[in-house]
Amino acid sequence: MTRLPRDLHPLAWWIWAIGLAAYATNTTNPWLLLLLVGVAGFVVAARRGDQPWARSFRLYVGLGVAIVVVRVLFRILLGGVEGHVLLDLPRIPLPHWVLGITLLGPLTREALLAGLYDGLRLAAIVICLGAANALANPKRLLRSVPPALYEVGTALVVAVTLMPQLAESVQRVRRAQQLRTGATGRIGRLRRFVVPVLEDALERSLSLAAGMDTRGYGRSGDASPAERRVTGGLLLAGLCGLCVGTYAVLDHTTPRWLATPMVVVGLVLCIAGLVSAGRRVGRTVYRPDPWRWPELVVAASGLVVGYAGWWLAQHRVLIAYPDVTAAPQASLLALAGILVGLVPAIAAPAPRLVLGGARP
Repeated sequence: MTRLPRDLHPLAWWIWAIGLAAYATNTTNPWLLLLLVGVAGFVVAARRGDQPWARSFRLYVGLGVAIVVVRVLFRILLGGVEGHVLLDLPRIPLPHWVLGITLLGPLTREALLAGLYDGLRLAAIVICLGAANALANPKRLLRSVPPALYEVGTALVVAVTLMPQLAESVQRVRRAQQLRTGATGRIGRLRRFVVPVLEDALERSLSLAAGMDTRGYGRSGDASPAERRVTGGLLLAGLCGLCVGTYAVLDHTTPRWLATPMVVVGLVLCIAGLVSAGRRVGRTVYRPDPWRWPELVVAASGLVVGYAGWWLAQHRVLIAYPDVTAAPQASLLALAGILVGLVPAIAAPAPRLVLGGARP
């Protein structure tokens, strides 16, 4: 039986993307990072809709390429890495008080590979999170924010929709300019392109602010001073417990009763504070998003990928962090952990088309 098209719960997409990004943070292996980018791109191509934010994935890919290029250029500029010399560049002398920093100098293969590996890791993280931004509806994501964090969630949703709205503005201005004639010089064409895009972004921001103001966003709560003190005390104590517990987990010289127990106590206090703060926020949700088995499968696939990256960094260090003096290797388990991220391309339902387009 064919499933009806519908939009997957946005939290499921974000959990999946964060799992892929977590894998990327635990490795500098270029083959694994490129495979992560390929998995994210394949799922986006298979399950993105025709909404404006779905067109922003190419911007994130371009940003990832720029990150790699800049990282490699910095390695070339700073130099200072011993190894196999590829190009003997002249060294620029610096003052004596600049210790440990050199400009240019011999360009080694190890320096280029180190810059490439680091840039690929950061680019993979950006592209994985960009995949979630292209697949998840940011407006529907606001419905899933806890009541106590509703105002903060509103600000975050506005922030993450900047790139999709910019992509839509660029495409609309480009189509409009193709129908008109005007300045043919490079500067004139740039001015005709940049000014309308910035003006459209400003108008969208003003419209969004006006719509939020009419719907009561930013209103103050009606809690008493005693309730505010209780809520603030719970949240402050919970954050302190999380900070102490996290430090104890990372520092093995501290007593063990300050590690996991403090983390658990901090989480409990934070949850209690959020529940207390959410009781005085009155809001309704029209047609709440369902959480069904496709959401569970997509979220579970992201968690599996994230755990696979952590396991690889703990038990296969040479594969996760290859040496720049040798060719990077990949294992079957490392590849299988990434390929689990392809599950959403099959398990997630086809997105609902809202602009009347036809999906091949």
